[in-house]
Amino acid sequence: MTLLLQAGATQTRPTFWQISPVGEVLFYYLAAVVVAVFLYGVYDRFARYTRGTDDWFERLDDLPGRIVSAVKIVGSNEKQFNRDLYGGVMHAFIMWGFLTLLIGTTILAIDMDIWTKALGQPSFFVNEFYLSYSLVMDALGFLFVIGIGMALYRRYAVRKDRLWGKHTSLEDDLFIWTLFLLGVGGYLTEGIRILAQDFPGFETVSFVGWFVADVLRVAGVTPEQALALYPLSWWSHALLALIFVAAVPYAKPFHMISSFANVVTRDEMAGKRLPGVPADASPDEIGASSIDDFSWKQILDQDACTKCGRCSSVCPANASGRPLDPRDVILDLKSYREGLDAGTTEEMPIIADGGTSVIDSHTMESCMACMACMDACPVEIEHLSSFTEMNRRLTESGQMSENVQEAMMNIFSNGNSFGDPQRKRADWTDQLDFEIPDAREEPVEYLWYVGDYPSYDERNKRVARALATIFHESGVSFGILYDDEQNDGNDVRRVGEEGLYEMLTEDNIAAFEDCEFEKVVCTDPHSYNTFKNEYPDFGWGGEVYHYTQVVEELVNSGTLGLRGTELDYTVTYHDPCHLGRYNDEYEAPREVIRATGVMLDEMPRNRSNSFCCGGGGGGLWMDFEETSKPSEERIREALEDTDTGSAVEKFVVACPMCMTMYEDGRKTGDFEDDIDVVDISELVVEALGAMDKANL
Repeated sequence: MTLLLQAGATQTRPTFWQISPVGEVLFYYLAAVVVAVFLYGVYDRFARYTRGTDDWFERLDDLPGRIVSAVKIVGSNEKQFNRDLYGGVMHAFIMWGFLTLLIGTTILAIDMDIWTKALGQPSFFVNEFYLSYSLVMDALGFLFVIGIGMALYRRYAVRKDRLWGKHTSLEDDLFIWTLFLLGVGGYLTEGIRILAQDFPGFETVSFVGWFVADVLRVAGVTPEQALALYPLSWWSHALLALIFVAAVPYAKPFHMISSFANVVTRDEMAGKRLPGVPADASPDEIGASSIDDFSWKQILDQDACTKCGRCSSVCPANASGRPLDPRDVILDLKSYREGLDAGTTEEMPIIADGGTSVIDSHTMESCMACMACMDACPVEIEHLSSFTEMNRRLTESGQMSENVQEAMMNIFSNGNSFGDPQRKRADWTDQLDFEIPDAREEPVEYLWYVGDYPSYDERNKRVARALATIFHESGVSFGILYDDEQNDGNDVRRVGEEGLYEMLTEDNIAAFEDCEFEKVVCTDPHSYNTFKNEYPDFGWGGEVYHYTQVVEELVNSGTLGLRGTELDYTVTYHDPCHLGRYNDEYEAPREVIRATGVMLDEMPRNRSNSFCCGGGGGGLWMDFEETSKPSEERIREALEDTDTGSAVEKFVVACPMCMTMYEDGRKTGDFEDDIDVVDISELVVEALGAMDKANL
């Protein structure tokens, strides 16, 4: 760069080169109009959000910290890289290339219009600064074009399935091709200028523009022809850029603003905890009856959607043929809102049965509340929050599925979804050769919340007895609530029965407060989630553990005495949604499994990418017409897609709902002779038995 400066002349490029004074004035006029149209559009978009209801959670607290965090998330493209390296690289190239070109254009405007004209200072857009500027702009702009090329290849050559859907439209084509023409058009204009100026030596730093100029020269374009072509190329590029800026608030490009705003206002505990209902709300005010019954954040979610289809591609309901596509639900709501605002759509219910609403009831009933959609979303859309509002409307309007209604009535009447008498809740303990302490009558370290399925379901009773055996033999101080224990309410809330959920929380909290204990330990990840993340909103905030976390401590402390050699076969492990994706607990179950001596062979979809069993969100209480049950698909994955394949002998779970769904899937999928489904506690008890035999 120093050698280039020794040429003696000031090294820069003229602005508005070959553009007449009238053309320059016209450009500034058009730019002013575009800025006004842009600003009004952005204002109008954000003003629309204020017509939504107040959000249940604080979204703008510690705003500087939120912005810094959002800049990190967006700037690193970490969510785009999740499960999709190609998409991550592509988006990083496009985003950083676009931002560089935007910043570069802003710097040029500051030099021309503020520093030079307004303040009367000599231009800083010369020599070393200009050469550095040109090099960076060409380099990052080139990555921008490469990124757009990758996007075009994926969309039109590969035709990646998740990029296409009912809401794919001409708008999407115009967006990607406009970006492509802006990137290529900028280099074409630069190349024509370099050729017209007869290749100034210092312009080699603009290596892409120089290459384009070389190509034009080889193609037979003379400097004189380039000089004549330059105004046409410049105006074409400038007008396209101005049209794009003006269109940003009114079309798909707005996601560049709304997505960032959505990341800024995200709830770190979204999905793990759900919004409540105002205490004075009437039945007609509970849930979403109209589009403005959604909170402003839920409406922002709709605008932040980029149609990328990541949520659709990981949704187990969608994969199973149920009528749910998370992207379509969000975009259906957005399309309805925009049509309503434009006067092109008649008002209708948000959700109802029979195709008379924006969203059909069967669509929401299909949701498993697994949060896979939210985990995959790169712009932090909180699908489950909106879905719950629609489920609440179904509940309040009496349109809940008959099976779910029956389960809710059972819980209301008997405290459990089976409808069995509450006095039988602890009958599973009868087959134990020891007594389980009553936490209502004596102080304990661990208050063990057993849960509905381990208490009443025959298969899961064996899990409860296995876990009781582990606690007993390890000398853990524990006790249960016996018939004072009621359904935890986690899935009751997620199917929309907020009133029943609140009743259950009050009853369970009262039962907890009548006992003397240090910690709560749960068999079921669903109980673990709601006690840990939602009960604090109702005034209870004790320590809560999933049983695998407690057993891991017993293993690591040597209390159980396992050597890690007791069992010698191959297993695979299924991460429960409410333990893994909801609460980021992945290691404790695996530590316990490995401590038994088995070889753990992971399924391809594991940890945060785990594929739901289908039981969450009330799925356990419903019957669906499905091409393939999620449980059947998951067992197939265990037997065919693991490294050891059919050599996997046991499918290990850590959730009573998963146990129920996979035992069913093993039968309906004809896998009964191929694999057994066991709980981690049963695996540990088997290892303890093997250890005892070895010590005889």
